[in-house]
Amino acid sequence: MQERVYILGGYQSDFAQNWHRNELDLLDVFQQTIHQGLTSVDLEPKDIDVAHVGNFTAELFCNQGHLGGFFVSSHPDFFGLPSSRHEAACASGSIATLAACAEIESGRYELAAVLGIEQMRNVPGQQAAQNIGGPAMRSGFECQGVQYPWPHMFSELTNEYDKRYGINEDHLSKISELNFSNAKKNPNSQTRGWTFESDTFTRLDSANPVIEGRTRKMDCGQVTDGAAIIFLASEKKAREYAEARSIKLDSIPFIKGWGHQTGPITYQEKIDFSKNKDYVFPHVKKAIDDAFSRANMRGVSDIDGIETHDCFTSTEYMTIDHFGITKPGESWKAIESGDIEIGGKIPINASGGLIGLGHPVGATGVRMLLDCYKQCTNSAGEYQIENAKNISTLNIGGSATTVVSFVVGSN
Repeated sequence: MQERVYILGGYQSDFAQNWHRNELDLLDVFQQTIHQGLTSVDLEPKDIDVAHVGNFTAELFCNQGHLGGFFVSSHPDFFGLPSSRHEAACASGSIATLAACAEIESGRYELAAVLGIEQMRNVPGQQAAQNIGGPAMRSGFECQGVQYPWPHMFSELTNEYDKRYGINEDHLSKISELNFSNAKKNPNSQTRGWTFESDTFTRLDSANPVIEGRTRKMDCGQVTDGAAIIFLASEKKAREYAEARSIKLDSIPFIKGWGHQTGPITYQEKIDFSKNKDYVFPHVKKAIDDAFSRANMRGVSDIDGIETHDCFTSTEYMTIDHFGITKPGESWKAIESGDIEIGGKIPINASGGLIGLGHPVGATGVRMLLDCYKQCTNSAGEYQIENAKNISTLNIGGSATTVVSFVVGSN
């Protein structure tokens, strides 16, 4: 039987904060996140056996690499701590988590810290777009001459859905409106204080201008400074942790299943592969199905919510049918029925997601798992899904090149 990996809890920074304006650098927030995280779960630095960092582009935004060393600089008791940094574009945090899980499952270590971090608001918007553009696609080959590479790329996904099944862009606007609304309830969200006009969530150029192709302003995830940390434990360590704090082991969520798939680097190769297949991204579907299989679940009917990678509204639209909530190409049905809203059959992004909560690239996969923990422990506050026991994630890097899905739940 595979070793269970428990999530003891964690901490998320305020995604509305601009670190540069607040005279904070990457190490400042890294250290704050570790110390706040340890306090939140009642652990000491000496309790941590191993550390993993998820980060995409610190070299470009901060001229900084070798982030594993940041852990050791954060407290004297971390001196000598084995630590490493993982990069997989927007899925960097999930890949760091998978590495930590593997070490716990193998018995190498008992308690791991996984920290995702990204600083992105210290350069002009155009520079930020370029920093996260080429490195996650085939640089110098894709999106040549395109001002905003990722809005363009996921406009192509909208086009692909339209070509195969037809699409009403008003459904994309509804996804955006729901995620911004959910984010109002999240005290850590980047957009919680934003206000909107009555026509903001329309397809009117004057209210919701085009960024690239069919991607409009309100379809886009945010450029965010943010960090998140979670603490993962073996069953032995989780039992000791629970007994020392007079809590039940069964009350601590654990990772029930996972799926990890990788597609080719270019978007077009993936689309060519899926020609005449049921799903636009068959490998995304397989990652989700693998997570359900490893969790001994039938599918989406066995979970209570989803935290997904809505870097753009088109990716959440894709999530709906790839999770099996609807048949392929019929994601609009779940939007119109209200199934994906808080209080619906299968709420998606109760946290606000990347559109409403924010998207510090390397932190997103870790943040998703922290929100799963919150939902499963009834500690999500105003955005709590009622009676949530099992939550799934979908985290993608690049144009769905790296795909990771987790199922987190309690007994």
